[in-house]
Amino acid sequence: MSYKKVYLNSGKEESLKRFHPWVFSGAIHHIDGTPEEGEIVEIYDAKKQFIALGHCQIGSIAVRVLSFEHEAIDTDFWKKRIAFAYQLRKQLKLAANAENNTYRLIHGEGDGLPGLIADVYGNTVVMQAHSPGMHVARYELAEALKDVLGDAIDNIYYKSESTLPYKADLGAENGYLIGGQNVSSIALENGLQFHVDWVKGQKTGFFVDQRDNRGLLEHYSKGRSVLNMFCYTGGFSCYAMRGGAELVHSVDSSAKAIDLTNENIALNFPENSRHRAFAEDAFKYLEQMGSQYDLIVLDPPAFAKHRNVLKNALQGYRKLNAIALEKIKPGGIIFTFSCSQVVSKNDFRLAVFSAAAQSGRKVRILQQLAQPADHPINIYHPEGEYLKGLILAVE
Repeated sequence: MSYKKVYLNSGKEESLKRFHPWVFSGAIHHIDGTPEEGEIVEIYDAKKQFIALGHCQIGSIAVRVLSFEHEAIDTDFWKKRIAFAYQLRKQLKLAANAENNTYRLIHGEGDGLPGLIADVYGNTVVMQAHSPGMHVARYELAEALKDVLGDAIDNIYYKSESTLPYKADLGAENGYLIGGQNVSSIALENGLQFHVDWVKGQKTGFFVDQRDNRGLLEHYSKGRSVLNMFCYTGGFSCYAMRGGAELVHSVDSSAKAIDLTNENIALNFPENSRHRAFAEDAFKYLEQMGSQYDLIVLDPPAFAKHRNVLKNALQGYRKLNAIALEKIKPGGIIFTFSCSQVVSKNDFRLAVFSAAAQSGRKVRILQQLAQPADHPINIYHPEGEYLKGLILAVE
């Protein structure tokens, strides 16, 4: 099969020869023809030697590489990549697990499908495109997902209205590509139940990437007073409750998130008096609270989505952690996170170090946290390592 050809400037093929899956617009010398948004193109070096195949798009990332081999990008290609990803999740004991039916099936570049996210909630897959190419291929991808997962899923919901590049003007609409009748919005994670709102909720409806870290929090929670900041659906709060926390307070600026948190607490702990939730600004709550907590979770939304706001983001992380470090009880534990891709592990750790120095307290790092195995990182694409966290002990 032949596609339109992209030719690179001399020397600009080096990153591709190291299997990095992106071609930046500045690396391109010229293109034969005018490919449409999301069209598959062939990539050649300045000597006209074939390098890769990928989806083209407007923007600084001009091509997302699908394959470094000259092969047909067709239904069999999608099925092969999806089947490989599914097999990995079964090996991780995430798929077909009596205690867990919630996991990430496709994690973009980490699974060789750049620009595609697919999360499984029970019998529903929520599919999200972050590139025009994956949007164009959405129906093929949905059929391939159904073929690979078979009776394990009944529904595929497409949610990409807010994730596609606005310049592409693709007119994406959210909705079911397959099914839509036999739908349960309650997902199971490590034996806990959660209402997942993939229609109106953030991301695909739930932050699957914190599953392992929520499990860790459970082990630290017994007998503690827990504050879960930026609680969203109350994931950390439910694990803290099951871990035997003395009290759990959940805080989020969104009243809808607080309603969802309360629903999830009631779903798992129907007769509880240990939990309260507050719809308040995080910084305001932290500044006004006393020193009643000895376990604090700081899991804010991405402070920096682009490198040009990195400085402000790091200041935000410093301020947030400084208040928590100042107010936590002696002997307290802080779980602190950054999900900003442009914030490196070193950047984040330095921000937390600066906050600790500002507080003047003795602080130790107990564990360094990351995204779970169903969010794999392509070793040739370090940008895929976005979630980083620390567990701190504060004297």
